[in-house]
Amino acid sequence: MPRSAGRLYAPALGLVINESDPDSVAVGEYYIAARHVSPAQVLRVAVPIKNALTRDEFERLRNLIEVRFGPRIQALALAWTAPYAVECNSITGALALGFDAALCQNSCARSRQSAYFNSPSSRPLTDHSMRPSMLLAAGSVTAAKAMIDRGVAADGTLARTDRAPVTVLLLDTADGARAVRSALYPPAGSLPGLGIDVQRAPESALAAARRVLMVATGSANLNLTPPPDWVPGGLGDHLTSFGGDLLGGTGQSSALEWIASGATASHGAVSEPCNHLQKFPHPQVLLAHYVQGVTAIEAYWKSVAWPQQSLFIGEPLAAPFSKY
Repeated sequence: MPRSAGRLYAPALGLVINESDPDSVAVGEYYIAARHVSPAQVLRVAVPIKNALTRDEFERLRNLIEVRFGPRIQALALAWTAPYAVECNSITGALALGFDAALCQNSCARSRQSAYFNSPSSRPLTDHSMRPSMLLAAGSVTAAKAMIDRGVAADGTLARTDRAPVTVLLLDTADGARAVRSALYPPAGSLPGLGIDVQRAPESALAAARRVLMVATGSANLNLTPPPDWVPGGLGDHLTSFGGDLLGGTGQSSALEWIASGATASHGAVSEPCNHLQKFPHPQVLLAHYVQGVTAIEAYWKSVAWPQQSLFIGEPLAAPFSKY
């Protein structure tokens, strides 16, 4: 694992608000106040309110973003829940890597490699010519504001080790196709000097776990009742086909359920990715970058090698391990 070269700060984050969506306006204004976002960092646009944009609709949005934001803006927060896809691409993947029309002919195929994967960089646009983005997505405006509050509250809270330990839960399931990521789980045990207890356990262990920092599992449907005992800045995701199809009614749990349970950020695929490990967060890479003090958007983006179908949601600037 490389040593992270600093982290992303609020002045390097651009905020995009959809003025066609009153919820987007409300969440965006709340985020401006919570993270002290300057007017120069905000783009107000009119985007169709639907699950997936067409390529033409997306290109208009992307052009507005490119015109508005200069080289200082290294990453983006999108203040909405939908749209979250561009045909078969995720909106976050397409904004960073460009739209990939060929992938829609076979969404299970290998997709574009991210140069940002496992990178030490804190300047993805400068160093890798891409702006990672994250949706401020939640089930309601109230839930989105609570998620933002958790992200702000997380900053620096785990930087000291003379505190109660936090838990990383690596869950095993009987779902063979979705359990493939268990091959990437780090070893169980305490991480010296970090105040982290890594546990490998069955799904039922989640309800009893305390001070949960991160959960990785493979399952089509989640059981998050009762909700986990999350610490602010908690990350949770599950390997399944449509975890990023937030409003699609696929019958599978979406990443929104992690946010509703109290997580601060999550990940899911918007179209059928098959179970390529490269299309989902690598648990060791995710954890190793996060504990170095980077933000949630950086840790999640650096953990996915092929993020074209990856939807990243949450409060992007949460940085519980940051010392400054």
